[in-house]
Amino acid sequence: MKEIPRLRFAILPTPVEYLPRLSAQLGIRLFAKRDDQTGLALGGNKTRKLEFLLAEARANGAKTLITTGAVQSNHCRQTAAAARRFGFDCILILIVPKGEDLTSSQNQPLSGNLLLDRIFGAEIIWSEWESRDKNLQEVFQSAWDAGRRPYLIPYGGSSPAGASAYAYAVQELLGQDIHPDWMIFPSSSGGTHAGLEAGARIFGFKGKILGISVDETAAVLTQRVAKLAVETADFLSEKLEISPGEIGVNDDYQWPGYGVLVESEVEAIRTFARTEGLLLDPVYTARAAAGMLDMIRQGSISKGETVLFWHTGGTPALFADRYRQLE
Repeated sequence: MKEIPRLRFAILPTPVEYLPRLSAQLGIRLFAKRDDQTGLALGGNKTRKLEFLLAEARANGAKTLITTGAVQSNHCRQTAAAARRFGFDCILILIVPKGEDLTSSQNQPLSGNLLLDRIFGAEIIWSEWESRDKNLQEVFQSAWDAGRRPYLIPYGGSSPAGASAYAYAVQELLGQDIHPDWMIFPSSSGGTHAGLEAGARIFGFKGKILGISVDETAAVLTQRVAKLAVETADFLSEKLEISPGEIGVNDDYQWPGYGVLVESEVEAIRTFARTEGLLLDPVYTARAAAGMLDMIRQGSISKGETVLFWHTGGTPALFADRYRQLE
C-alpha cells in the first residue's frame, strides 16, 4: 500500500474499552473504540482525516482552509483547530437547518461547537441549506481571487484522502487484537464508513460493518460509500471492486432528520452515561447507539456476540443551546 503524506497530530492509537455493565445489561460483549479521544479540540473522528487532508493542503501550497457543515459541526470545529495549529487561515460555511431563518441563526447564542469555532478565530459565513453548494464555490473563488491560496475540504472531510485515515484505523484496531462480530458507527457524509470498508478488505477484517444512517436513505448512502471506498483504495494504490449491495447500512433511525433529537436518542445518551460514565453526542453517536440498542432488543444482533461501537466524538454539541431537552 502506498505511503500517503500525513501530518501526525492525533493521539493514536485510541483506546478500546470494554463496557462491562452495559454488556451485562444487553447480553452481548460491547466495546467502544474511543475516537472521541483523538486529542484535537476535544477530539473526534475528523482529526484522523485532517492528518491527511492538511498534508495534502500543505503539499499544494495552500494558505487557507475552507470547509462546510452544520451550525454544530464537529468537522468544522476540528478543521478550525487544525488550521490554527499549522498556520492556515480558516473559513467555515455554516449551514442553517432546513426551514430555519438565516438571521435568527446568525444571532443565536454562542454555544457548543459554534462557540469553539469563534474561539479558534474561524471566519464564519452563513448559508441556507438550498444555496450551500453555490455559496461554497463563491467563497472559494473569492478567496482564490484575493490570493489566499484556498484548499477546499469537502463536507465531513469525505474525500479519498480523508477516508484513507479510516482504512488505516482498521489496521490500528486489528493491531489491538480486537476482532468483533460487528463494527457499528454513525454514517452520514460517508468518509468514515468508506474508509472502514476499504480498510476491512485491505487488512482482512472479517466481521460485519454497519453504518447507522444519521440523515440519508440506505439507497443514497450505499451508493455514496461504495463509490468512495473504491476511490479510497485507489488513492492507496489498492484495487478493489465494491458494489452498493456489499455496504452495510441501516436507515431505520434517520427520521426525522439531521440533528433532530428524539426520545430514543435521549435514552441512549442517558443509558451510556449512567451505566458506563460515557458521553455520547446528540447528533451522531446518540443516533447510532439508539439504533444499536434497538437492534439488540429486536434480536438483529444476537446475544453473546461481540460488538465494537466506534465512538466518533462530538461531545461539544451536548452543550449547544438547541439540545436543552437533555436536562
